[in-house]
Amino acid sequence: MQKKFYIIVFLIVMSGVANAQSYYMQMIDTTTDMGRKLVGICQNFGPLRFTGYVQPQFQWAESKGAKTFEGIDFAPNSNNRFMMRENRLKAEYYYTNKANQLVSYMGFQLEATERGVAIRDMHLRLFENKWRMFSINAGMFNRPFSYELNLSSADRESPDRARMSQTLMRTERDIGASITFEPRGYKTWFMNHIKADVGVFNGEGLTATTDFDSYKDIIGRVAIKPSRIEALHMEIAAGTSVLYGALGSQSPWVYSTTADVVHGYAIKGDSTPNHVNEARPRHYYGADVQIRFPSKKWATEIRGECIIGTQTAVATSSETPGTYPINATGIYQPLYTRPFNGAYFYFLQNIASSKHQLVVKYDWFDPNSRVAGMQVSSAAGFSAADVRFHTLGIGYVYYVNPHVKYMVYYDIVKNESTNVAGYTGDLKDNILTCRIQYRF
Repeated sequence: MQKKFYIIVFLIVMSGVANAQSYYMQMIDTTTDMGRKLVGICQNFGPLRFTGYVQPQFQWAESKGAKTFEGIDFAPNSNNRFMMRENRLKAEYYYTNKANQLVSYMGFQLEATERGVAIRDMHLRLFENKWRMFSINAGMFNRPFSYELNLSSADRESPDRARMSQTLMRTERDIGASITFEPRGYKTWFMNHIKADVGVFNGEGLTATTDFDSYKDIIGRVAIKPSRIEALHMEIAAGTSVLYGALGSQSPWVYSTTADVVHGYAIKGDSTPNHVNEARPRHYYGADVQIRFPSKKWATEIRGECIIGTQTAVATSSETPGTYPINATGIYQPLYTRPFNGAYFYFLQNIASSKHQLVVKYDWFDPNSRVAGMQVSSAAGFSAADVRFHTLGIGYVYYVNPHVKYMVYYDIVKNESTNVAGYTGDLKDNILTCRIQYRF
């Protein structure tokens, strides 16, 4: 059945013919990854285009069995490995009307590694052409939240997204529908530089095979596209994001961080039948900015993003669960709600050429912002899910040509010392990554 499904999708993608004209191309926002790809479709391949990339890499860890956010955890007896990080193949198709206005776009993307094959994109975008302002997107696609989560893996200068981004959304994609406000073909600054998205999604992301409750995530983002400030010889872009969602408790017990006479703060449970089917909050609030100083040889870029909010997860992890937690005897387990904060900052510096780039990245994620250090104690009910991490990454990227780039990147990972077993001192989990990327 799976093979038949792929064949049917491929035939749908291959069907149809449309001609691209300059009028349509002028309406495309080339500051976005999707816009640049659509221009490529229009100029080079007609309505259908296949793109993708391959990322073989070698990694070395400071200790065997290191847990990492630079790919999957290392095997218990290994501290080095070759692996295929991400390998993507994407088919894109668009349809234009008789006036050469974009009517629809479809994307279908597969990811293949030594660990298996998975669908990453399968969505349809429909454009209105009366006001040339709105479009509707439905299917499996990127959630309109955060800058880094929507930055393509092929374009990112670090091996992986920040720990904060991966914990809150292990996969940046989800199944849902959204509406986008993005004017096309207007001349005013506001209409050319503003973009707003709002959508409704299942919430669990692609780590889930189905939505296990009736609660949905409402996600919104407003962004200002890159704008040049001539007096300062710089370009600036910014955005703000909101996610308002929940997980439905299936247990009469729920846990949260509350004041405690003995420990200051402790993880405490509360039991009542009313907690069954109760919405436990997942509320995220984010802001981001990107500043670039263009130069042929010495371009500089600074990026930053901060996210705060409330996360509901499980006892031993702050990641949004893909399935509802059940113990070995089939009993529904309680959910844990924690306040969090996190951020990342990039410093990107070209070195005498656009081919050579220095990358410095710092990020932190505090999954429980009410406690720190030795307050994080097993005696008070805390676990590894409450431990703060911060990471300093230093890398070098060599852009051989538009298709090939080499990356050498070293992550220095630090965790706070706590009274939780296994986290009383800093873990030996620094990671070296050497990667080759080929895109087509």
